[in-house]
Parts: sequence; C-alpha cells; structure tokens
Amino acid sequence: MDFRFTEEQLMIQDVARRIAQEKIAPSAEHHDKTGEFPLENIRTLGENGLMGIEVPAEYGGAGMDPISYVLAMIEIAAGDAAHSTIMSVNNSLFCNGILKFGTEAQKQLYVRAIAEGREIGAFALTEPQSGSDATAMRCKATRQADGTYLINGKKSWITSGPVAKYFVLFAMTDPDKGARGITAFLVDGERAGFHRGKTEPKLGIRASATCEIEFADYVVQPDEVLGKEGEGFKIAMSVLDAGRIGIASQAIGIARAAYEKTLEYVKERKAFGAPIGTFQMTQAKIADMKCKLDAATLLTLRAAWQKGEFDKGGARFSNEAAIAKLTASEAAMWITHQAVQIHGGMGYSKEMPLERYFRDAKITEIYEGTSEIQRLVIARNETGLR
Repeated sequence: MDFRFTEEQLMIQDVARRIAQEKIAPSAEHHDKTGEFPLENIRTLGENGLMGIEVPAEYGGAGMDPISYVLAMIEIAAGDAAHSTIMSVNNSLFCNGILKFGTEAQKQLYVRAIAEGREIGAFALTEPQSGSDATAMRCKATRQADGTYLINGKKSWITSGPVAKYFVLFAMTDPDKGARGITAFLVDGERAGFHRGKTEPKLGIRASATCEIEFADYVVQPDEVLGKEGEGFKIAMSVLDAGRIGIASQAIGIARAAYEKTLEYVKERKAFGAPIGTFQMTQAKIADMKCKLDAATLLTLRAAWQKGEFDKGGARFSNEAAIAKLTASEAAMWITHQAVQIHGGMGYSKEMPLERYFRDAKITEIYEGTSEIQRLVIARNETGLR
C-alpha cells in the first residue's frame, strides 16, 4: 500500500482548497441565509476543471482519477457543503453516466458543456412515491411510430433542478418488466413539455437548488436515449456507486470543517480557569472525532482507488462505495453533533458556522441511498443473500 498522493493529485487538491478558502467559505453564510444559487462560484469551479475532474480532456474535463476527485470534493465541502453538492452531481451522477454509456456525440454535446462549467447538469431518478424503491417508477416514456418517445410524469428532489440545462432522466418504457423496463434519457430543460416546480425549502445545503420537475408530452429523439432501452436501472445503479464516493467525500469535508473549528475553540475557550481542551471529557470527544474522521477518509480513498481499478477493467466497487458512504455520513453527523455540543450556546448560534455544518451533515445520511439502503447493499454483498 502506498499512501502518498501524486503531484497531480496534490495540485488539484491545492486548487480546490484555494477556491474554497478564498471564494466559497467567505460567501457560504450568505448563500445559506438567502438560498441563492452560487452561479459565479460554480463557474469558477468549472473554469478550474473541478466540474469534470474525471472527464477526459477531449470532452472538456481535467482528465484525472477518482482519488483526485475525492481530494477536491473534501476541500470544496469544507468550504461549503452546498457547493460540493452541485459539484458532486455534475461530476458523479451526470458526467460519469454519459461517459460510461453515452455515444461520442452525446459526450461532446452534454459532457463538455458541464465539465467546462458553461451549463449545469442534473440527475432525475427519484419520484414523489419512490425514494429508496427506484423501481416503483410512474414517469412513463411511450415509444412512438417514428422512433421518438413521449414522456409524461413527475420527478422530485432534483438537485440543481431549478437551474440545470441538461438532465439524465429515468423513465419506465415497459412496466411489465419492472427494473428491466426502465430506460435512461438525456433531456433539455428548455424544451417544450418540461416544467420546473417550486424550489424546496431545505434544512441544509440551502444554496443547492432542489425542485420537482414534470413532463407533459415531452418528446425525446432516438439519439437522446442513454445506453439502450431497458438498461436504465443498470445505468442508475452504476452511476450511484460513483455518486456515493462523492457524498462520502462531502461528508468528510463537512466533518473536517467542524473538527477544525472545534480544535481552535477548545484551545481558546476557558472554564474553571483552564482551556476546555484540558478537560478529559472534551479530550475524549476530540479523540473520537479524529478517529471517525480518519477512518471515513481512508475508507473513501479505498473506494476511490477501487473505482479507478474498475475503470481499468477491474472488479466492481459497489461494496466499497457503500461502506465509505455509510461510514463517512454517520461520522459527519456524529462529529458535527459533538462540535455543537462542545461549543455550547455558541454552537447553537448562527453567529458561528457549527449549526450550519450540523444541518448540512444530515442530508449525507439520506441522498444517493439512505444509511439503511447502504446497510442492505453491504450485507447482501457480504452474504450473497437477496
């Protein structure tokens, strides 16, 4: 095992850290309060190759590896979780799926625009009645005599839905086949038949715009099918494996920010005539926070390395991704909880970012597969039982 990062990996980490510290962190409180989408900052991320880290240069990306993606995501999430959510969807859920299953023309049209930061992408799988059960899909795509598809239905909780130009959409083409009757499509949010709902008022990651989208006789051309008809569920599950590494990285960034603020605080804050960092109960919390943070980081890097091997023709990484996502998201929730507790009243105040970290951490246990789903994935992979 070689735990050293390459020069290229350290370079993109440094770029991400600089942008996070100079542009994102100073504006995080404003975006959290207003819910305003941070378009200018997202453009900056795109201009610096961070919206398409694993995208090859011929499609407008940085052409780097999954470990580079993890390192960059952690830095952006430490600056602000909402920015990292937008970055994660563009990298993991949008670009990754098209690179793996798209045609050359689709890669040039859709991936390049997103990787360069000129447009925003989104991933439309969830529906109002189907969260963890993605096969309970009602959004329907009906094939017409001329080869086009007519799409009708609704999707919910679509990250970047209010601002995205392009969407990877999953719709049922043959309900009798269940999961094998789902097909993936590439859709344009500016075309007739596409409608955006209200922006959701969320607990955390408030600058990451989220909404419902609805299709009413939306026409998809044959060359806008991603992969083949009936391959949608397979594509979605493959893409979510990569997405879980992104969310694990996000969780680590949130947790690290809370941990670092806590380290500063326990050295400065005094009670009973001594810094609170000298108290054994505080020291125990610090030690546990550090152990959970490091464990989550190493498991996430392992998953990223395994993804890199898979991209070269190696074994799947779904188990490693689920372990990383589960461990990191629950670590983030625990660490931010302890950070608020150690800060006491100041941790509960909006004058400090601790309460924002706490709110932002919760979503990492929910989206791209809840903690309960991660446990099912892991247990089934380990036992071989379904």
